[in-house]
Parts: sequence; structure tokens; C-alpha cells
Amino acid sequence: MAELNLSELAEAFPTMQVTINVRDLLKANKELVTETVKALEQKLTDAAAETYPSADKVAEMLSVSKPTLWRWEKSGYLIPVRIGGKVRYKMSDVKRILGERSEA
Repeated sequence: MAELNLSELAEAFPTMQVTINVRDLLKANKELVTETVKALEQKLTDAAAETYPSADKVAEMLSVSKPTLWRWEKSGYLIPVRIGGKVRYKMSDVKRILGERSEA
């Protein structure tokens, strides 16, 4: 028996009525839950992946000068990470500042 994609079927025939036995209904629900969990786990993994943009990029994103970034470092407001002699910033810290600005 051929497998049908229920989403495509529903889109093509939105008023179609279908008879399904309980076993197949449970199987379809389990598959849907499994797919949803995988999608959510991927979103969480993607969100947790930290990036480290350069000082130039961060200054551009925050619409500030590089001397402002230096002052923020000295005050403890935005602490850079030094990687191989290069100054980088945690994107999560940059997002925090952007969030603070949007709330103001």
C-alpha cells in the first residue's frame, strides 16, 4: 500500500472526509509528534549555537563606534572575547543589548 502525505492530501482536498482506524490514527499522531519534536529540537540547537561577530560588525549592528565598544568593555557592559588575537563579541550579548534598546 502506498504511503500518502496527509498534509498534501488535506491541502488538495480540504473538504474530503476520510475513514481511519484507531491504530492508524495513533500512528499518524505519533509521527506528527515526532516530527514536531525534531523541528523544535533543531530550533533550540540553532538558537543555542553561539556566534562571534567582529568588532566592526557589532559596531554596525548596534549603530555605535568602535571607541564606544571599548568604553563598554571598560565599564563591563559588553565584554569581548579574544580569539587568536582578534576581538570578537558573543552574539547573545549583542542580542541582549538590542533587546534592551527595543524595550526602552
